[in-house]
Amino acid sequence: MKKSDFPIGIFDSGIGGLTVLKEICKVLPYENIVYFGDTARVPYGIRSPETVTKYALECIRYLLNHKIKLLVVACNTASAISLKDIRENVKIPVVGVIEPGAKAAITITKNKKIGVIGTEATVKSGAYRKAITEFLPQAEVFELACPLFVPLVEEGWTDDIIAYLIAEKYLKSMINKAVDTLVLGCTHYPLIKNVIQKIMGTVCLVDSAIETSLTVSKILNDNNLLKDNSISVNKKFFVTDSPDKFIAVGERFLNDKIINIERIAL
Repeated sequence: MKKSDFPIGIFDSGIGGLTVLKEICKVLPYENIVYFGDTARVPYGIRSPETVTKYALECIRYLLNHKIKLLVVACNTASAISLKDIRENVKIPVVGVIEPGAKAAITITKNKKIGVIGTEATVKSGAYRKAITEFLPQAEVFELACPLFVPLVEEGWTDDIIAYLIAEKYLKSMINKAVDTLVLGCTHYPLIKNVIQKIMGTVCLVDSAIETSLTVSKILNDNNLLKDNSISVNKKFFVTDSPDKFIAVGERFLNDKIINIERIAL
């Protein structure tokens, strides 16, 4: 088996990384993919940095057993806290979700006022602020935790009055800051994008899942690792808790069936 036929590995603390998988499949439809969701220990956002790194490395070691050619850390919390440690422990390319979103934001912004919304752990880490100001030192970055967005998305309440009122409450401060660009700094948030856009008006939204998929495509192309045909495209899913909820919510994320799924114990 050629290395280019090896799968892309996607790691997330749970279900949200499926938005990244979906965008990767749009850009790279012939690629094999192995997805790992640590559903027994989600959310990572409430864990200490040491625990997040420990959990992430345990999951990634399992993915590496499947001979993946590139690793996507689709969890914003793990990308914010553990990416350096992860890269030190693997010998393949590693893509997080923060740097691609940050680079897109600085390309888009005109007034250099950039908002970032995410989980409490991602916002507290300051990872997006650090990445954005590294590329654009004069940028003003306004970060905001929106913890209720994740349960809204997982309940399927993504485009109703409840979602709108909660989003309006959260995002009022971003409107007052006059940001012209808003980074969706959580992989669940693309599913509530329509509501966010209605509230933010002409503000440009940056979907980190889309930007990450483009980064993955470029790295594989630059390293001659693109799979070159559509024969036997496989997607495998591994979770650490019962697959039932993952399937129910995940199929809504993907607009597709999840068939090849297995619960494993680390």
